[in-house]
Amino acid sequence: MANGNGLGASRDLALRILTPLAVVGLLVVIWWAGVKLTATPVYILPDPITVVAALVRDWQILWPAFLVTAEITLVSLGLALVGGSIFAILLVQSRWIELAFYPIAVVLQVTPIVAISPLILIYAPTTQVALLICAFLVAFFPILSNMVQGLKSVDHNHLNLFELYGASRLQTLWHLKIPAAQPYFMTGLKIGGGLSLIAAVVAEFAAGSAGAGSGLAFRLLESQFRLNIPRLFAALLMLSALGVAIFAATSFVAWLVLHRWHESSVEREN
Repeated sequence: MANGNGLGASRDLALRILTPLAVVGLLVVIWWAGVKLTATPVYILPDPITVVAALVRDWQILWPAFLVTAEITLVSLGLALVGGSIFAILLVQSRWIELAFYPIAVVLQVTPIVAISPLILIYAPTTQVALLICAFLVAFFPILSNMVQGLKSVDHNHLNLFELYGASRLQTLWHLKIPAAQPYFMTGLKIGGGLSLIAAVVAEFAAGSAGAGSGLAFRLLESQFRLNIPRLFAALLMLSALGVAIFAATSFVAWLVLHRWHESSVEREN
């Protein structure tokens, strides 16, 4: 029976991996065939082989830009994780702090980052710091709101049990509320990971930064202005790969934390 369950799990894993790869491969073939059959010029729509060739040819230009974008994305996500979690704990622990500061967080979230990025660029000491602040602000609120919701969604029976045994507020927070909020936190992590990448690209668009220290957003604009469409597609491919990698990493972290006890991950595992 154990071998049968293991074989079934292996087949399910292979199906989960191979199915999207097959669909992507089919779309690439359709893309290539459509370009060749319609004789579409390269400056309008290059075929996949031309895009890969541009990626290899311009690797020394695109790779440093990729590292800049990835650094801004990951650092801003890390800061949002720490800041959002700490701020959420403070909000839940004090009703007055929640009433005073949560509306400010909401205002920052609903204000378009493109609208406030010029101010951030003016007051930030460097462009890189401004980009980091923009990406942080976008990734911060999903983590904060999900963590607050998780801390508030603890079972009242469990809270009564801790109170019955005389647990302190700190003990209740550490041993009950924070563990119970982990599914919500992991949801915020996955959302914040994608948004931090989007914010990093949008912030660089707004900043209009250029030069050796610029990211992939500048390379996209540069390729557009020069009508170097193969390089533009290559930069988009790298951005997509970074987004997929972030989503895969955050999903794996969520699975590691939740798969032994939370229903959502247990059901996927079975």
